[in-house]
Parts: sequence; C-alpha cells; structure tokens
Amino acid sequence: MKTKKELNKDILETTANIQENYPELTKFADEMTVTIPAVEDPQINEATLSDYNNSLQTIVAGYAQNSQNAKKNIVIIGAGFAGLKLARTLNNHPNYHITLIDKNNYHQFQPLFYQVAMANLDASNISFPLRNIFQKSKNVTIRVTEVTSIEASINMVFTTNGNFSYDYLVIATGAVTNYFGNAAIEQYSYPMKNTWEALQIRNTLLTHFETAITANSLKVQQLLSIVIVGGGPTGVELSGALAEMKTDTLPLEYPELNFAEMKIYLLEGSAKLLGAMTAASSAKARDYLEDLGVTVMLNTMVKEYNGRQLLLQDGNILESTFVIWAAGVIGNVPQGISPEFVSKSSQIPTDAFHKVIGLNNVYALGDVALMASDQYPKGYPQLASVAIDQAVNLSNNFLCLPKNKPLIPFEYTNKGTMATVGRNKAVVDLAKPFVSFHGFFAWLIWMTLHLFLLIGFKNRVIVFINWIYKYLTHQQSLALLFPNLHSKNKT
Repeated sequence: MKTKKELNKDILETTANIQENYPELTKFADEMTVTIPAVEDPQINEATLSDYNNSLQTIVAGYAQNSQNAKKNIVIIGAGFAGLKLARTLNNHPNYHITLIDKNNYHQFQPLFYQVAMANLDASNISFPLRNIFQKSKNVTIRVTEVTSIEASINMVFTTNGNFSYDYLVIATGAVTNYFGNAAIEQYSYPMKNTWEALQIRNTLLTHFETAITANSLKVQQLLSIVIVGGGPTGVELSGALAEMKTDTLPLEYPELNFAEMKIYLLEGSAKLLGAMTAASSAKARDYLEDLGVTVMLNTMVKEYNGRQLLLQDGNILESTFVIWAAGVIGNVPQGISPEFVSKSSQIPTDAFHKVIGLNNVYALGDVALMASDQYPKGYPQLASVAIDQAVNLSNNFLCLPKNKPLIPFEYTNKGTMATVGRNKAVVDLAKPFVSFHGFFAWLIWMTLHLFLLIGFKNRVIVFINWIYKYLTHQQSLALLFPNLHSKNKT
C-alpha cells in the first residue's frame, strides 16, 4: 500500500492534469487541491487517501473517455462560399457540431451582384436564408451576430450576441473593398461587395434618372455620367450591363431624357482589362465594351474624388456624381487576430492544411486566407472557386482527424476564368485544355455555370425566367425605387 506521502503526490498530480487538460473542470480541481493539502495531515489515514485517490482516477478516466467520444465544436465565422461549403459538407456529421456565425442571416451569391444593381434580378434571387439551407440539419447552429474579438489563447469567439467556445475555429470572412487609404473616395463612391450595396447602387442609379428629368443641362451631364473604377470582372460586367440599359430600356422608361448624353467610363490602373485573363480575352472584352459605347481608360489612376469631380493622376477631371468603386479588395480580418498574424494585404497566412501560422486550432479559408505555394508565391487568387475548393479540402481533413488518418495538403486546380460583357458577349479562358473563346458560346457557358452554382431549384428557375424575359424583351422587370435606400451610409 502507498504511503500517505505517495498518495498525496498522486492526487496532486491528478488535479494538475485536470487543470491542464480539462479546463472546464477547473472548479472541481481547485476544490480537490483544497481538500487534499500539500503536506501530510496526521488526521487523514492511508485508507481514506487511497479511496479518494482511486475515485479521482476513475472520474478522470471516465471524463477522458467521454471527451474523446464527444462531438468537437467547430465555429465558422462567415457564410460566404468557403464557410457555407464547409458547413454543408460537414452537415449531420456525427463527430462535429458546427456553429456558423455571420452578421447576415443569408448567403450572398457575389458573381451576380451586378445584376441586382442593374435591376435584372431581385435580391432574393441571389441571397439565400441560412436557416432554410440548414433546416434539416442536426448539428449546424446558425448565429446572426457580429464578431467583436477572437481569443485564441482560450479558444473563445466573442460577439455582440453571446460568446462561443470552440475546439476548431475557421475564419472565412472573405474580403472588403480596398480604398487604398483614401477617405474621400470611401465616403463618396459606391462599393459593391454585398447585396445591400448592390441595392444602393440600383436605387442611386434610378434616383439620378428621376432627378435628371427636371435638372438643368449641366446637372444632367453630371447625373448621367457614371464612372466605374476597376477593370476586373465586376467592373467589366457592370459597364456592359449599363451600356445595354442605355440603348435598350432607359430610352423607353425615360423618354424625357436624351441618353446620347449619358457617359459610361471604365477606369483601369493597369495596361489591360481582366488582368487574370489572356491578352486575347482582355482585348476582346475591351472591343465589346467600346462597341457598346463605354469609354475604356487604361493606365488610369484615381487621385481624388469630392462627390462631383473625379481627379485623375494625370490631372484630368471627370464630372460625375456617381462613381462605383470596384478597384480592389483586402481581406476582412476579424478583431482579435494579432497584427503579427496578418499580411500586408490584410490576409491571414496559413500552411498547406489551412491552419493559421502561429495559432493552434485556428484555420482560414477563401479571400481572407493567404496560402503561398510554388505556383502562387503571393497566395491563391481571391476567387469563389478557390474558396470552395479550400473548404472541401479542409472538410476532408476534418473527416480524417477522428480516424487518425494523415491530413491532405491543399492543391489548387485552375479551371479557368470567365466574364460576361452583355447579350451574346462573353470571354472564357479554360485552363485544361488551354483554350480561349469568345462570343455567343462563351456567353452560354457563363450563364449555364452561374445558373447551376445558385442554391436551390426555385432560385435557378426564377433567375432563368428573368434572363429569358430580359433577352426577349430587352427590358428590366425590377426597376423599383426605394427612397429609404438612397443614403449610401444608411445601415
């Protein structure tokens, strides 16, 4: 039989083990350290200590077994392409409980924001309620709230509506508009990174047309001059849609206005549009836009904007009260991530398994993640396809963990890029086989892919009907003006 000194040592070591490995039992462990003194107490005999020690060992062993069999808590911040895909892939999995946190109660299909802004689609067609998506789920909990801080040292996420502990944290907060530190441009221009901002653009556009009907000639020129900054897919697609509206629907809806005075400018700071695409596709997109009447200005940088005049780097001035800013994005890093874990591009560096470098049990996916590779030394492109593929890879690794299988490093397969300019006009670059094609067939490919990426059969049908209606009639069916949406900064 062990001596009292040996039994006391065993008990103290066991309580220390509880404090280290089972922090939720800290109070229980503290009580035991008080009950069992650090020095021998002559009033406690060996038999009592032995019984106590045996009971304590049994409790710890049972709790360890239960902990091993219990579901692990995965907290996902962000219900964009990456966060939603991860939650859906692990839906109803017996080993995990998922808490999906987003400040909105819906998932947003970003590639079609521009069609909401141009009144071709309703916001509900591309925004999908999260609770509907997971209404049959037994392990996914939705929390509509905003993250205020992350404390990785204690595995906690703090929000404006409750706090959440986690075994694994996945940051999938996407990206926000990059104004490059220019406060005036941020104040007066219009971004388009969410459904609300797309509706604001639609509302502002329609308000400008209504105001122009009774305005003087100088004011009309300002109201009908629209500047889009950024020649990526968003800028190209917005410009094309606006140019088609100028010739198709607007003259019919606003016969009082002379839309020959309407100017559409597309400004790009580099030497080509659609920088990620081939030179041939870039040139073709520019040809399409110029044929539609868009003034494309390459190698053009914006210096200042005061709400009425846009000052360019070369000293030229464009008169416009409506500037749409689509010139770039930066990672949307949540509060609580130390700056030492954030790159200059406001992204969170990760290893090949999506784990945040320097933190335990914290992962990052999609636009907010910076995963460098030999092929992409500056990180993977901030595309929906990358976010989805990363989510699939991380979900597979989560499935490997309970089985003690080796984890799978992420490898991105570039499938290609595409952009639409307007009716029967699109450009597509396929990666394998490497081929570029343009025109009507490319436009059909673009429509088909985006249609099937939408969530829900009903939404696909409604979007398809809207597209057919627009194609046959050349008219928008959703040009509704809501005055309370006019203010850019309204929240």
